[in-house]
Amino acid sequence: MADVIPAPSYAEHATVTVRRDDSLHSVPLNRTVRLDVVLPPGYEASQQAYPVLYMNDGQDLERLRMTAILDSLYQKRAIRPFVLVAIHASDRIQEYGTAAQADYMQRGSKAGLYSDFVLRELIPYVKKHYRIHTDPASSVFAGFSLGGVSAFDMVFHHPDQFSKVGVFSGSFWWRSKSTADGYRDETDRIMHNLVRKGSYHKSLKFWFETGTDDETSDRNNNGVIDSIDDTLDLISELVKKGYTYSVGSKLADIRYVEIKGGKHNQETWSEIMPDFLTWAFAKE
Repeated sequence: MADVIPAPSYAEHATVTVRRDDSLHSVPLNRTVRLDVVLPPGYEASQQAYPVLYMNDGQDLERLRMTAILDSLYQKRAIRPFVLVAIHASDRIQEYGTAAQADYMQRGSKAGLYSDFVLRELIPYVKKHYRIHTDPASSVFAGFSLGGVSAFDMVFHHPDQFSKVGVFSGSFWWRSKSTADGYRDETDRIMHNLVRKGSYHKSLKFWFETGTDDETSDRNNNGVIDSIDDTLDLISELVKKGYTYSVGSKLADIRYVEIKGGKHNQETWSEIMPDFLTWAFAKE
């Protein structure tokens, strides 16, 4: 059953409603998948349909301060109202990743099953039980770290279901070979290879964030941490595919935000969340 639960104490005056939904049992994942569904102001009194944002690592909503952020943006009328479907993770190291291929340590071995869950179970369930628009143009996916790779993989390969993706500190180092076995950036990063092999779809838009303190690793000793290098290299692959990218442009297909001092944590992601949400659900 789906129960209405109050917004956390940090958002005492929030006008959004958080609905805890434990009704969805996944066959491929063999577990009940908990959802926190955040409904926009006026949802209950309205009969209209709304855009939808699916978000990995939904258990982190409180640390992300999502209800407070949404309440503030709605009060400012900075975004279009939308339904947020926050998907609680379970075995995230295995369920997140790229559906086509696990990494060299066989992490992400259930990513294909997770993709099946999203496409064949979650989306139909949400369409049936919540008033959302069913067209790809109204559907967005987002994720953090390895969950960001999962979100990107989902959107890039399913433009018939989604139009936009948000990736916070994406783990685009995800690779098919270890450094001890002769790993090379040019050939062994899984997501970069999938983009090279993939197709261009004019409907897709991409939002990326990294922090300059996401990590300290620098594989090629160029003075730039790997998380930034890997993200920028992925953007380059998207540009080669035909997507547009111009620093500061609001019309380009790709937006990249780099946070000075930003870390690999929910506090940094919360700080930049309004930028992502106003990009994804800009007022028309």
